[in-house]
Formats: sequence, C-alpha cells, structure tokens
Amino acid sequence: MDRSGSSDFGGTAATTGRSNPAPWSNDKESPNNEDDSNEDDGDHATPAKVTDPLAPKLANNERILVVSVTERTRETWGQKAEFLLAVIGFAVDLGNVWRFPYICYQNGGGAFLVPYCLFLIFGGLPLFYMELALGQFHRCGCLSIWKRICPALKGVGYAICLIDIYMGMYYNTIIGWAVYYLFASFTSKLPWTSCDNPWNTENCMQVTSENFTEFATSPAKEFFERRVLESYKGNGLEFMGPVKPTLALCVFGVFVLVYFSLWKGVRSAGKVVWVTALAPYVVLIILLVRGVSLPGAYEGIMYYLTPEWHKLKNSKVWIDAASQIFFSLGPGFGTLLALSSYNKFNNNCYRDALITSSINCLTSFLAGFVIFSVLGYMAFVQKTSIDKVGLEGPGLVFIVYPEAIATMSGSVFWSIIFFLMLITLGLDSTFGGLEAMITALCDEYPRVIGRRRELFVLLLLAFIFLCALPTMTYGGVVLVNFLNVYGPGLAILFVVFVEAAGVFWFYGVDRFSSDVEQMLGSKPGLFWRICWTYISPVFLLTIFIFSIMGYKEMLGEEYYYPDWSYKVGWAVTCSSVLCIPLYIVYKFCFASKGGCRQRLQESFQAEESCGSVVPGQQGTSV
Repeated sequence: MDRSGSSDFGGTAATTGRSNPAPWSNDKESPNNEDDSNEDDGDHATPAKVTDPLAPKLANNERILVVSVTERTRETWGQKAEFLLAVIGFAVDLGNVWRFPYICYQNGGGAFLVPYCLFLIFGGLPLFYMELALGQFHRCGCLSIWKRICPALKGVGYAICLIDIYMGMYYNTIIGWAVYYLFASFTSKLPWTSCDNPWNTENCMQVTSENFTEFATSPAKEFFERRVLESYKGNGLEFMGPVKPTLALCVFGVFVLVYFSLWKGVRSAGKVVWVTALAPYVVLIILLVRGVSLPGAYEGIMYYLTPEWHKLKNSKVWIDAASQIFFSLGPGFGTLLALSSYNKFNNNCYRDALITSSINCLTSFLAGFVIFSVLGYMAFVQKTSIDKVGLEGPGLVFIVYPEAIATMSGSVFWSIIFFLMLITLGLDSTFGGLEAMITALCDEYPRVIGRRRELFVLLLLAFIFLCALPTMTYGGVVLVNFLNVYGPGLAILFVVFVEAAGVFWFYGVDRFSSDVEQMLGSKPGLFWRICWTYISPVFLLTIFIFSIMGYKEMLGEEYYYPDWSYKVGWAVTCSSVLCIPLYIVYKFCFASKGGCRQRLQESFQAEESCGSVVPGQQGTSV
C-alpha cells in the first residue's frame, strides 16, 4: 500500500475474496444503488461496523466483524447524456477543425481514411474503452487508481497531472485568441477586411487584388500577427516582451468561465456541457450549408476527398494517421478515467466507447467539408490553387477562415458564430483536462483537498493562469507552439504506453476482463483482449519512437528556436516522464518493507485490501 499520502479509502480489519471483486453481478441490484443524481454528495460517513455475511463463521457461530470507513459519498452524473456530452466535448476539440482536414488532404485525401480507420479500430478505440472501464469500475482518478492496479506506477498519475498543467498553460491562451476575435467581430465592419488600420504595413494587400503576390500580406494575417498577438514587438523565445493587457484580459475571462463550470464538480460541469458540447455542431452545420453554397466549394471538397492511393506506400501517412487518432480521442490525459468514475457501476461503458469515439471521428470528417468548401471558395476568389491557400493549425482558423468570412455577405454574423464555435470547442477540452487533475487530487487527498473543492479549484486555476502569463506576451505565440510539442506532445505518448503496460501486463488482461464482466455481465471478446495485450502497446510505442525522431518537424518552420530552447524543451518533457521511474524507486526503497522479493511484490501487485468500489461511494467495499 502506498503510505505516502493517499488517505481517501478506509482500511479494513478483515477482508474476504480476491482483489478487486465487485460484491454484485450485473443483473443484481447494488446494496447502495442510487439514482443518477445523489441527494447529497457532500455528506461524510462515520466509521461503520459491518458483519460480513461471506466471512467464515467462528466457533460460537458468529462471523468476523469487518470495520469499514467510507469517506464521502461520490456524486454521479445528473443524466447519462451529461456524461456522453462531456466525453464528446473533451474528444472533439480544436484539432478536429484545424488539424484533421489538413492532415487528410496532405496524406492522400480519401485514401488517408484507410489507415485512419484501421488505427481507430485496433489502436485508439481499445485504449479509449480501457480508460472508460477502468474509471467506472474503480471510481477514482488517475492517482488513487494505481494502488488497485500496480502501486509502483502511481507516478503515471503524477505525470498526467503535470502534463495537464502544461496544457492549461497554452491551450487556454489559444481560446483567449478566439475570445479576442469574438469581441472584435461586434462591429459594423470586420477589422481584418481592409488595409486602412493603424497596425497595417505597406505590404498589406487585399487577397482579391490581382496584384497580390507571395510578398504581400493579407489584412487577416496582419490583424492576427500585428493586432491580436503584436508578435513584431517581441523576438520569439529570446525576447518575449511584456504581457499584452488586452490578451491577458481575454484569457482571464476564459479562466473565470472554466472556474464556474468546474467548481461544483460534475453537477456544474454537467449543466454547462449541454451548451458547450452541442453548440459547435449547430454552428458546424450552419457553416457547412453556407460553405457548400459558395463558388469553388465543389472543387475544394473534391480536393479534400479525392484518394491518392499511391501515398499509402509512404510510412509518414501511417504515422500521421496513428498520431491523429491518438491525440483526437485523447486517452492518457486522465480525463476519461475521471469522467467515467462518476458513472453508475453497471453503466454500459462499452457502448459509450463506441458511440463517443465514432462521433468524434465523424466530427473530424464533417469539419473537413466545412473547411475545404471555404478553401475552395478562397482559391476561386484568389484565382489560385487550393494548396496555396490552406494552412495547418492556428493559421487556418485565425487567418484563412476569417479571411474568407470577410469576403462573404453578412460577414459579421458568420464571424461571431465561427469564433463562438472555437471557444466552445476549446472550453470543453480544457474542462476535461483540468477535471482529470482535480478529480485525481481530490480522490487522493480527500481530507485536505476533497472537502474544499471550490477553494482548491480556485487556487489551481490561479496558479495555472500565472504560469500561463508568458504565453500572453508579444512573443507568446512561439511559446504556445513550444509547449504544445514539449509539454504533452511527446511525454503523453510514453505515459500512456506505461499506463497500458501496467493495466494489461501487470494487472492482467484476464483480471481486467473479469472487472468488465462484473459491470456489464459479459467479458470483452477475443478481439479486445488481443488488442490490449499486443496491438495497443505496439501502437503507442511506434508513435512515440517516430515522434521523437521527428520532434523538430513537429515544431514547424514558422518560428525560430535557438539551440538552448531544445534543451529546455527536453527538460520540460522529462519533468513529467521522470515522475514514473522516480516513484518506482520511492515505492521500492522507501514505501515498502521486507526483502527484495517482498518489496517487489508489494510494489507491483495490486493491494489485496483494495476491494471494488461500491456504486455511489468513494471508498472500498469488503
């Protein structure tokens, strides 16, 4: 047992059965079965003496007395739909809009869907299903769960928390850019429609001009670089300059929205996701209808879909497909564990995994139509080819798409709903990442943090906001890209590989399958067990190796990075990765007793006293 700080689960005087048994099958009512909405998630139970009917009888025909301490009742989702919307909202993020369409057409158009779907089925979906099942069965976050699986790998949970902090430092800043654009759109004329503004240079030229050359810059590009970011006042990482007040105010507004969405747990978040998860689909459909009606839209969509089968011979296409499906579904960030831990014990997590992962991938595909119909329109307007119009990443949604919107009738309306969509897409994802860390720490330290969730969330967000201030400087855009690569980009691949190895190789696929059977009434099929044992770990290791080999390519060529920055970047990556071996050493050397063999057993075997979690409770059942 990890004696270093976890105090959320009460000890027992005597236990029976194997490790992690659920005391009821799928077709029986739980002894503590509750409705979807608990009466009071803040009540604390006192130690209770329970006579275990399964315990062996003593000589006087009495049974062993089991003393169980249950900390606090665990809240559940108010409705099943809230959980599904939260998972969909986390998985469907800005990358679905600005990365997938570009990756798709760059790697063979329709042909790219072949490796994409294969990696979804054999790599991404099994990991997605695994995390939903783990969280639902054990009903705790990414820290406490490891004493039930492999205590020595608890460092995986700390690594995930650190990665989530890095993500919060830059991802909320990107949402802040969208907030800036949203407020700038409330005007009679969009500020990036002309070159007559104080921030414009002599090179500024309308994209519809016949004299537009590769040396000219569009009003939209100058608005983003010289008005929103003002990056010309800084010099990348070498001189980032002071914080830009207006941008910092926008990002601060994002943090305020995040706080009031998360401060009460899933009860508050469950209400917010009805708006933040559904609104992007309404806007996507509206933009799709508008996009396909534009001249040149058909050519753009054909450019997006036309298969180039010969590109499948290139290994880069397959690596890009594997990376895209992994980062799109988002296993390993602790979010799926956290969100599913608030489900009822016998919820059908298998069906949820199929539904939410399918919706995520279909959304990416739909976003491609929205983006390429407009790219086709821009190529038509500029009288050029589509490959000279398109950009990947932030440039696509903050330069190219606003540029296209500016040429449409009713441009103010289209701009407002487009940036509202980006904001809601970003908020859902940041909700998920932060909730993973909040749930993990509240579960691990219930007496210190769990009882003061509102204050803890406030302090955590204040800390992340202060850490994020450098991304709001004039050179902050370079730091945003830097953190995107070295924060979660490389480290999360290794962390998830270790997580999968801990579950499938130490805890065991058979044991995990038995846990699923106790929840759903049947074991996962042979396909899932093969994927979990062999295919998924290889899938993760392959992406990790190729990502390390191409890390400079991940940084891109748009910004300059001094030589020292690569060392700092690897230090950032190692700061989370090293949590894993350091905790293994700590667990073996300082938190275990006995000889070498006993220490190994205590470190790498799930604790026999951990029992499965009673639905509706945060403690263990005996």
